[in-house]
Amino acid sequence: MSLELRNVSKVVEGQTHIHPTDLTLEKGTMNVLLGPTLSGKTSLMRLMAGLDQPATGRIIWQGEDVTGMRVQDRKVAMVYQQFINYPSMTVYDNIASPMKLMGVDRAEIDARVRETAEMMQLTPMLERKPLELSGGQQQRCALARALVKNAGLVLLDEPLANLDYKLREELRIEIPRIFEASGSIFVYATTEPEEALLLGGNTATLWEGRVTQFGPTPDVYRQPVDATTARVFSDPPMNFLDIEKRGDRLTFGDGQSAPAAGKLATLRDGAYTAGFRPNHLEIGQHAPDAMPFRARLSVTELTGSETFIHLDHHGERWVGLVHGIHNLSLGEELTVWLDPRHVYVFDEAGNLVAPASYALAA
Repeated sequence: MSLELRNVSKVVEGQTHIHPTDLTLEKGTMNVLLGPTLSGKTSLMRLMAGLDQPATGRIIWQGEDVTGMRVQDRKVAMVYQQFINYPSMTVYDNIASPMKLMGVDRAEIDARVRETAEMMQLTPMLERKPLELSGGQQQRCALARALVKNAGLVLLDEPLANLDYKLREELRIEIPRIFEASGSIFVYATTEPEEALLLGGNTATLWEGRVTQFGPTPDVYRQPVDATTARVFSDPPMNFLDIEKRGDRLTFGDGQSAPAAGKLATLRDGAYTAGFRPNHLEIGQHAPDAMPFRARLSVTELTGSETFIHLDHHGERWVGLVHGIHNLSLGEELTVWLDPRHVYVFDEAGNLVAPASYALAA
């Protein structure tokens, strides 16, 4: 069982929402659509579901062309961030409703409703109406209705955004196991890189209606094919710095240099862009080969055990994520350190020409 998008695009009133896209999703896989707001995640899901028709291309489901097929005739379940429940029905009947439409036996309906409600921590609320529930409980009800449907394709559009932290973490672990066991194709849209990493499976990064990369989630994270993908798959976004290669040396923006070792040694001399993630900037203690850079502190954010430092580096905005809580003064100049092994190198077109050596070793 597979879902294939072949040269599929979406155009609305002359505006391209999805550029021509090829994508194949296999049975029993989790597939994360990762991108910022308005990158095309929901538009792509609506094409997969049959809610919208593509401007070009075909959608193939289990070898059959379903491009013109109505959503009602497909085995699809979809859950949105804005939870949708039937307000006049109890939670029990909301969860049971898709199975009733499918003609499932009453005893099986009852068993599946109660099993799913227990998993979603809804058992005490089964006789309540949705409007008697909290926002998080209402979303759990909508999610439970999708889970019991046993659909071949399950589309979840930021479904955990309205849940409390503890339940969100629990469901991030539980959802992949559920759908892997069911054999469904699972598509999960999120704006959060951390959520994509926690869910695992495969990730497609989206930017302005284009799928920039698709593959196993750790591979996309460690070896982004271009600077755009690197920006999408980093929160805060990846930092960038102009560099130049001359002979066997790389020269960085502050006059710092490092050996052009490994794959970097084969690059032509010229201008490139270095990219590095916020957690690879260090203050104080640093790696022996780390390079120092001077930057002015503009904002600090404490997360408890870590500190985000927002920096102005010669007009470029950098963000660092450093361990511990630091007593820093806004506006002061800091020395931050960067291990060259953590640097990605992109050419002038933004394409990756050398991944960070830590990524290759991971």
